[in-house]
Amino acid sequence: MSRNIPALTLNYTAEGAIATRRLVKHGSADGTVAQASANTDTLLGVSTDIPAEAGGRVDVIREGIVPVLYGGTVTRGQPLTADAQGRAVAASSGQQVVGFAEVSGVEGDIGVIHLQRSALS
Repeated sequence: MSRNIPALTLNYTAEGAIATRRLVKHGSADGTVAQASANTDTLLGVSTDIPAEAGGRVDVIREGIVPVLYGGTVTRGQPLTADAQGRAVAASSGQQVVGFAEVSGVEGDIGVIHLQRSALS
């Protein structure tokens, strides 16, 4: 299985520092993004393997099957959301979903996610 099949990558201005392979959300202005920090954030996609400083440019993968940093134990097929550090963790009822795990892993692993934004009811 390929571990990186991005279908759509867009470039934005980072509102704050964005680490590699983190979940991101829309920023406060058009054309900006911020690293996700809560499971209630409306998630946009995943940053690439190049970090960004505040005010710098950052590529965000919006569609596809892409690597992401796991923030806890994840089982393939689980819906994923963001933790306080923008890492992908298992989602539960009422939380925003960025996609579904393609592989199982634990905190600190670079896992693989199939981006499919939604919310769990």
